[in-house]
Amino acid sequence: MHRPTSEEIAALPLYRALPLDRIHVLRNQEQCEAAEVELRLAGHVGFDTESKPQFVAGGENTGPHIVQFATADRAFIIHTEAPGTAAFLRTMLETEAVVKVGFGLASDRTPLFRKLGVALAATVDVSRMVRRLGFKDDVGLKTAVAVVLAQRFPKSKKVTTSNWALPQLSTQQLQYAANDAHASLLVFLALRDMGVPAPVAPKSRQPRRRFASVPEF
Repeated sequence: MHRPTSEEIAALPLYRALPLDRIHVLRNQEQCEAAEVELRLAGHVGFDTESKPQFVAGGENTGPHIVQFATADRAFIIHTEAPGTAAFLRTMLETEAVVKVGFGLASDRTPLFRKLGVALAATVDVSRMVRRLGFKDDVGLKTAVAVVLAQRFPKSKKVTTSNWALPQLSTQQLQYAANDAHASLLVFLALRDMGVPAPVAPKSRQPRRRFASVPEF
């Protein structure tokens, strides 16, 4: 299959992102419980993480700082250091009942285990599904949205490299984080409707330990 050029992608209609009123930052147990109900009902959810970038070689990586989940019509964003959300994160990341779909999820496993002490389970790497359309190499989210959804997916380098450890994220950060998880899910659902099989992810062999205590901001 043809990999679209930057010019071809630029000519596509803009990605239909979730409105801000459907992007929810979970801050307490009650909000987490309500989100868990929706995520379990969805069965397959978009998934991604964000980390504060390291600009100094050899600096300590303290991410991920943000974890995001998305259904077809909502996104949920959680600070990994927020009090009251630890049990929710552990449950959602480790459960086999909710399949997390996204791009490059292998790179999330070690940071999540290091930060939270949880083993990411039940995942689908959507890039491997896109490759089954005839691509020789892995395809990123921006290209996948263009190929599968025929839309132009915006990616701001300024937002990508912003400080994701801030307790109060900007509107641009919230939209960016939600888009990554939401678009991953929509690409997955479209490919599934096309009959493209999802790869079976092996069960994680990472050792499990008790969930780390979460410090206050």
